[in-house]
Amino acid sequence: MRVSNKTKYCRIRKIHPGYFFALSHIACLLLCIRSAYADSYFNPAFLSADSASVADLTRFEQGKQQAGIYQVDISVNNQFVATKNMKFIDAGSDSTESSGQAGGLTPCLDKDWLNTLGVNTSAIPQLNKYSTGECLPVQKLIPATNIDYDFADQKLKLSFPQAWLANRARGYIPPSQWDNGIPALLINYSLSADKGTTGQSNFLSLGSGLNLGAWRLRNNSSWTYDSYKGYTSNQWSNIDTYLERAVIALKSELVLGESNTSNDIYDSVGFQGIRLYSDESMYPDSLQGFAPTIHGIANSRSKVVIRQNGYVIYQTYVSSGPFTINDLNPTSSSGDLTVSVQGTNGSSQTFVIPYSTLPVLQRTGRIKYDLIVGNFRSGSDDQNDPFFAQGTAIYGFGQGMTVYGGTQLAAKYQAFTGGVGKNLGDLGAISLDVTQAASTLSDGSHYRGQSAHVAYAKSHIQSGTTFQFAGYRYSSQGFYTLDDVAYKDTEGYQYGLKDDGYGNEVYTATSYHNLGYAKKTRLQININQSLGQYGSMYASISEQSYWGMSAENKTYQLGYSNSWHSINYTLSLSSTESVGISDTDHVASVNLSIPVSALLGHQYSGSTRVADRMYITSNASHNSDGTDSLQSGVSGTLLRDSNLSYSLMQGQSSTNGESGNANAQLQGAYGTGALGYSYAPGTHDYTLQLSGGMVAHQNGITLSQPLGETNILVKAPGAAGVSVENKTGVATDFRGYTVVPYADIYRLNRIALDTDTMNSQTDITDNVKNVVPTRGALVLSSFDTHIGVRALITLNHNNHPIPFGASVQEVGSDSSSIVGDDGQAYLSGMPQSGKLKVQWGPTDNESCTASYDIPQVSKKTPIYNLTELCR
Repeated sequence: MRVSNKTKYCRIRKIHPGYFFALSHIACLLLCIRSAYADSYFNPAFLSADSASVADLTRFEQGKQQAGIYQVDISVNNQFVATKNMKFIDAGSDSTESSGQAGGLTPCLDKDWLNTLGVNTSAIPQLNKYSTGECLPVQKLIPATNIDYDFADQKLKLSFPQAWLANRARGYIPPSQWDNGIPALLINYSLSADKGTTGQSNFLSLGSGLNLGAWRLRNNSSWTYDSYKGYTSNQWSNIDTYLERAVIALKSELVLGESNTSNDIYDSVGFQGIRLYSDESMYPDSLQGFAPTIHGIANSRSKVVIRQNGYVIYQTYVSSGPFTINDLNPTSSSGDLTVSVQGTNGSSQTFVIPYSTLPVLQRTGRIKYDLIVGNFRSGSDDQNDPFFAQGTAIYGFGQGMTVYGGTQLAAKYQAFTGGVGKNLGDLGAISLDVTQAASTLSDGSHYRGQSAHVAYAKSHIQSGTTFQFAGYRYSSQGFYTLDDVAYKDTEGYQYGLKDDGYGNEVYTATSYHNLGYAKKTRLQININQSLGQYGSMYASISEQSYWGMSAENKTYQLGYSNSWHSINYTLSLSSTESVGISDTDHVASVNLSIPVSALLGHQYSGSTRVADRMYITSNASHNSDGTDSLQSGVSGTLLRDSNLSYSLMQGQSSTNGESGNANAQLQGAYGTGALGYSYAPGTHDYTLQLSGGMVAHQNGITLSQPLGETNILVKAPGAAGVSVENKTGVATDFRGYTVVPYADIYRLNRIALDTDTMNSQTDITDNVKNVVPTRGALVLSSFDTHIGVRALITLNHNNHPIPFGASVQEVGSDSSSIVGDDGQAYLSGMPQSGKLKVQWGPTDNESCTASYDIPQVSKKTPIYNLTELCR
C-alpha cells in the first residue's frame, strides 16, 4: 500500500448527539492517515510483525466516518455564521460534493439552510423541484461553490460566489438564529446598609423577572429604611411592572404596563399603558444610526476603502460601473469620510464626503416610530396621572435629510411637533423643530404657546475639536410640557435625602417648581478639544431661564487632563446655581494619579505584581463657601483577575477637620460585596454593599453577579470553578453553572471557558460557544464535559497485550478510546471504578472485559497509570 506523507492530527468534537469519545494521539494519527489510492487498505504488517496482534481495521480502510448529526462551526466566505447541529450524509463515490469532505461526508443543505446562510434562493428556479427538507446537490445548483468540511476540528467552511448571495449588510444575522432563551425566573438585588454615629440607613433595590418564550415579565421595586435622631422612615415602593416582547416582523418592541417614553422628540416621561416602538438594535451595527449613502463609479473591478479620522472603517470590492454603499458604520458622530477607489487596471480615485450626525438623523428610507397610549406616571406625589396618547415618527428622506414629527394628546394638553434634520457636509449637522401646545394647568388657567428647538453638531478633525450645541427657546409665556400640566399645584418644593456635610443624610429641598414662571430658554453646549501630546480639555454650559424672573438654573464645567511621565493629572472647574435653592456651588479641583511602579523605578508591565496595580492618588479642592479640602491615599486591585479592589484615603478639610476612609470590593462568581469605613470629627460610619443575581431554571438555581437586561446561562455539568474568559470574577459554581451578564442583544456573543482553570479531572469537548440573544433573554450556552479520572491503562489478554487498534469503552460512561502500542489506551472522564469492554474483531472471541478500581487521587494529578487483565 502506498501511503501519503500528509499526516493530520485530529480531535473529534462531537458525534451524533449524546455520543462523544476521546482519542489517544496514536488513534488520531491512525484515523487521519490518508491513502493516495481510493481502494487502499491497512496492511497489519505495517503495524505489527504479528498480524494476529492487530485488530480488524476494515472500518478505517476507506477513511470514512459514520453519517449523522454533528455540531459544527459554520462559516460562509470566511465569515463565521454560527455553531449549529447539522446533518451529514455519505458523499457517495460519484458525488460532486467532493471538495474537502473529511470522512467521506457532506452536509445536508436544504432550502431553509441556504436561506439561513445568505444564499439568494429566489435566483435559483431549480429549487422548486425539491421538497422541504430534501438534501440539495448544492455544487450542481450553484456552480463554483466550495464545501470544505474538516471532520477532525468539526469546522464547515462554505464558499459561494458573491453573485449568488443575498444583498445583506455587514454583520447581518438572520432572525432564524436569534435565540429567545429558556424559561427562567430572574432576581436582581442591590443592598446597601449604612450605620453611623447619629443613625442608620438601609436601601434595597430588587428587580425580578419571568421569561417564557419571547415574553418577558419585569418588576422593579425598592425598600428604604432611615433612622436619624429619633426620626424613622420605612417605605416600600413599586417602581414599575411591565410585560415585554419583541415583534421581529416589525423590528419593534411591544411593552404592556409601566415604563418610560423615549426622548427623541419629546422629553421622556413615565406611563402606564401600551407602547410599540422601533428597536434599532435589531439592525446590524452597519445599519444603525445615520450614515451617508456613498455613490461612485469604478473604472474596473475595484477595491473601495473608506477612512474616517485616519482609520479604515469599511472595505469592499465592486464591479466596474456605478456603485452604491449604504451599510456604512462610522466609528464616531463626526469626521469626514475619505473614499478611495483602487482599480485592478491601475486606476485610482479619491474623494471626500463631509460627515456629521445628530441622534435624530436616519438613513435613507428608514422610519423610526414610537406609539404610546396610557396614563402619565410619576414617582412624585405632587403630580396627577392624566390619560394621554403620544406618537412620533422619524423618516430618512435621502440626500442627508430627515423629517420628523409627533403629537401628545391629553384632556388638558395637546401638542404638535414638526421638524427637519440635515447633514450639512463641511458645516456639520443641524436639526430644527417647532412645537405648538395648548395647556390647562391645575388652577384651571388656559395657555397656548410655541417652542422652537435647534440642535447642531460638528467635529473638526484637524484641530481635534468636537462641538455639540442644543438650544431650546420657548417663544411665549404660554408654553408648557405634559410634565408641567400633571402637577397638582402650580408651585411647590420637592424633597429628598441629602448629605449635610458631616456624613449624615437629612431630608431637604432638592428642587422647586413654579408654573407661574414658564420656561423661556434652555441652552446646552458641549465642547471637547484634543491637544495631542498636550492633553485634552472639555467645556460644557447648561442654562435654563424663565419668564418673569431673573434667576436661572446654571451649570458650567471646564476641565483639562494630561500626563507628565507616569503622572496623570486633571484640573477642573464647576459652578452650579438652582432656582429656589439657596446653596450655590463653585468648585475648583485638581486630581493626581501616580502608579507605584513608577516610583519604584520600573515601567508598568501589566503583570500581576501588586506594585503594577497600585496607584497613589490625591485630590485637592476649593469651594466657594470657603471650604478647602485635601484627600490622598492609595488604591489598586488584587487577585488573579483583578477582581478585588481597595482604597485607603486620608483627608483634611478647613471646615470639618480630618477625615478618612477605607474601602474594599470583591467581584465574585456569586455576586459583588463591598465594605467601607469612614470617619470625620464626631462621627464614624460603616457601610456594607451586596449585589448580585439569582436565576431559577430547569436545571436548578444559579447565583451570579448582578444581572443585565440580557444574560447568558453557562452550563458545563460537573466543571466547577472554571472561569469565563474576559469576564472578571465570572466562574462556574460547584455544579458547573454560571451566568454571564450584560449580553449584547441581536449580536454574536462569544463565550469561552478558560481551560487553564480546569482541574485534571475535567475535560471539555469545545471550550467556545456562540449565541445570539434577543432583548431580555436568558440564553443557554451548553458545554459538553467529561468529568472523571484521566488514565493510561495497559490491557493484557491471555498474557499478551490487547491488539493494536482495538476499541475500548467504559461501560458506565461515554469514555472510549482505541488501543495503541503495547496494549495501552488513554481514557478521560472515567469514574473511580468500573468496567471496560474491549473489542478487536466482529466475533465474541475477539472481545473481553476488564474491571478496574482507581485509588482516590488528587484533582491535581494529571494522568493515573494502571495495568489490568482483560478476560
